[in-house]
Amino acid sequence: MRVHSIESFGTHDGPGIRLVVFLQGCKLKCLYCHNPDTIETSGGTEYKIEELVEIALKMKPYFGKKGGVTVSGGEPLLQAKELIPFFKRLKEEGIHTNVDTNGRILNSFAKTLIDEYADLVMLDIKHMTEEGYFALTGVSCKETTFNFAAHREASGKNMWLRYVLIPEITSKPELLHAMGNYFKEFKTIEKIEIQPYHKLGIHKWEALGWEYQLKDARENTPEELEEAAAILKKYFKEVKIN
Repeated sequence: MRVHSIESFGTHDGPGIRLVVFLQGCKLKCLYCHNPDTIETSGGTEYKIEELVEIALKMKPYFGKKGGVTVSGGEPLLQAKELIPFFKRLKEEGIHTNVDTNGRILNSFAKTLIDEYADLVMLDIKHMTEEGYFALTGVSCKETTFNFAAHREASGKNMWLRYVLIPEITSKPELLHAMGNYFKEFKTIEKIEIQPYHKLGIHKWEALGWEYQLKDARENTPEELEEAAAILKKYFKEVKIN
């Protein structure tokens, strides 16, 4: 697999303490991406699957009952074919597996991975309108993400949602209500995580020679975060502000 970086003792990428493997490559170019250096598919470092398994096994004593391995990115499902034997080995070792994805890939390899080997899926909801989705990501057809969510729901296996709250862009109450109404009947969604907007990745954009287009966007106030959480609590069992 092509790996961008590996983080030990991750605490914001799924339940418990986790080994987080950030894979290289993504077909989106989200305006707020804080790891734009993961976008190009040609970058990264090649790892053999067993090398990654050995790293996970060394971490296993720290996982406890809730922790495990999360694959993120970039978009990890671009390498879904390679992730199947990786997750299969992790499951053989009794390690919890999690995929952090934008949900735009649902080919046969992705289906096998999330149906058979992913204990948890964290699904990033970018926007609730087609126009807004395209403006944020540079690609069209938000329906692919919703089709992915429906597929995971049908499997009966756990799912978390994630949503970046950008003032005046994704923070509008009507968008939050739309998301709540869309997902309120889903049984597999354990929680939704609000990701406060930040500009920590601007220097990476500049290093790549890319223009960061959200320079004028401001960070959330504590009141805005709580107001958003209050709306979403009407629809979801648990709402967390990261």
